[in-house]
Amino acid sequence: MTMLDKNGIAKRIAQEVKDGYYVNLGIGIPTLVANFVRDDIEIEFQSENGVLGMGPFPFEGEEDADIINAGKQTITTLPGASFFDSATSFGMIRGQHVDLTILGAMEVAQNGDIANWKIPGKMVKGMGGAMDLVASAENIIVAMLHTNRAGDSKLLKECTLPLTGVGCVKKIVTNLAVLEVTPRGFKLLERAPGVSVADIVNATEGALLFDGDVPEMKL
Repeated sequence: MTMLDKNGIAKRIAQEVKDGYYVNLGIGIPTLVANFVRDDIEIEFQSENGVLGMGPFPFEGEEDADIINAGKQTITTLPGASFFDSATSFGMIRGQHVDLTILGAMEVAQNGDIANWKIPGKMVKGMGGAMDLVASAENIIVAMLHTNRAGDSKLLKECTLPLTGVGCVKKIVTNLAVLEVTPRGFKLLERAPGVSVADIVNATEGALLFDGDVPEMKL
C-alpha cells in the first residue's frame, strides 16, 4: 500500500483553496499548504500571532528569525503583507473574516468533533488559537495521518481525547483518503494513489460511506 507523505497531504488540500480566500493555517502539516497553492490565484494566509500575507517557507540560509508563524516557524511574506497584535488577529478570526481554516488533529469523530490540543498526562503549552478557530470558522479542513503509530484509527466514532470543538469539521485529508463529514458519518470522496477502498475501511473506526468506484486523488 502506498500512502501520501505530509507534502502530498498538503498538496491535495491546496486544491481546496480558492482565489481571493483568506486562509488560516494551523501548526504542522497545514503550514505546508502555502508551498502548493497555484500561481494564478491570489490568497491571503493569516496566522493568529499577527501576520497577514504569509508566503511559502524560506529556503535554507534565507530565514529571518523575526518573521515567524504561530508555531514559531520562520516564514516568508508576500508584497503587501502586514503585521499586527494578537487582539487584532483574533478579531479577524472571531469576526468570521477567515474563509478557510486548515488544522491538524489527533482525532476526528464521525460527527465532526475534533481533538487537537491535549493528550492527558503530557505537558502542553496551551490551546493557543485552536478553540477560537473552530468556534468561528464555517469551513474547516483537517490535515492528518489516518492512523497513529500503533496503526489504530484516528477517525473515530467518538473522540477519546479532550475536545477542541464540536461538530465543526467539514472535510478531512489524510495520507489515505479525502473524506467529507456528513450526518451519517465519513463519506469517502477520493483515495490516495495505490490505496484501495478496503485499505481505508480497515483503517477507519468511524462509520464510512462510499458509493461505487472511488476515484484516486489527482495530485
